Amino acid sequence: MPLFRIDKENKLERIEEHKFKLEKDIQRLTEANLLEIFSLEFVRTEFALHQFRIDTLAFDPETNSFVIIEYKRDKNYSVIDQGYAYLSLMLNNKADFILEYNENADSTLKRKDVDWSQSKVIFLSPSFTNYQKEAINFKDLPIELWEVKRFKNKTVSYVQVETSGAKESINTVSKQDHTIETVSKEIKVFTEQEHLDNAEDDIKELYLKFRESVFNLDDDININPRKFFVDFQYNKKSFTDAVILKRGLKIYLNLKSGDLDDATGIARDVSNVGHWAMAHMK
Repeated sequence: MPLFRIDKENKLERIEEHKFKLEKDIQRLTEANLLEIFSLEFVRTEFALHQFRIDTLAFDPETNSFVIIEYKRDKNYSVIDQGYAYLSLMLNNKADFILEYNENADSTLKRKDVDWSQSKVIFLSPSFTNYQKEAINFKDLPIELWEVKRFKNKTVSYVQVETSGAKESINTVSKQDHTIETVSKEIKVFTEQEHLDNAEDDIKELYLKFRESVFNLDDDININPRKFFVDFQYNKKSFTDAVILKRGLKIYLNLKSGDLDDATGIARDVSNVGHWAMAHMK
């Protein structure tokens, strides 16, 4: 997508792309800004294990899961094969990943602290082929493609490649590949529909009304289904969550105690109470 600058005469002037020469340039820029781009904690660069070398190992504090990031300028590779190979490596060497985190992070992880089921792989590249984009067109694939572009006005864009209304499950092809089948048994990509499937019709309708109201707030709001709830984010930061129950709907708002103007008194502070969502007010 081209980028333009508006001049003094209200004319559009195209900003030329300043292409990355090396994968390492993309890696350095991304690792230095992981929190701003993906809301991830940096763990280790060039993490070598067995015959593999992971470009960037990161940790998602919201899902308590590891994220593997790979940088690519070469278009002649399979994102599915490579992605599942890395996930298989991680699941077969969990202790090594936890040890790497504990040696490099400010906090300490125990095996029970990690939710391996929400692990994923991110591929970063200036562009992907149509074949690679189509290869991820599954509704439950733990692999994401992100295109990164740098422009001559010192602007950088990170844009996720979205699937085109994927309905097929990766499990339909997993029996043809032992690695995919093995990984799919432990790692699961959660969908909004799966949360809705457990709810009765009136709860579904209530949730969809809430969902529509949230999306009407701003064009930059995204939805991110988690294991136990549906997370709504603005600029990659969670601001409200929905826990869809069979006979109920719980809404959490990410606010500091006392900041909510609650004239009806229907909310309560749950910041010190155990709950599934990332937000605090219910």
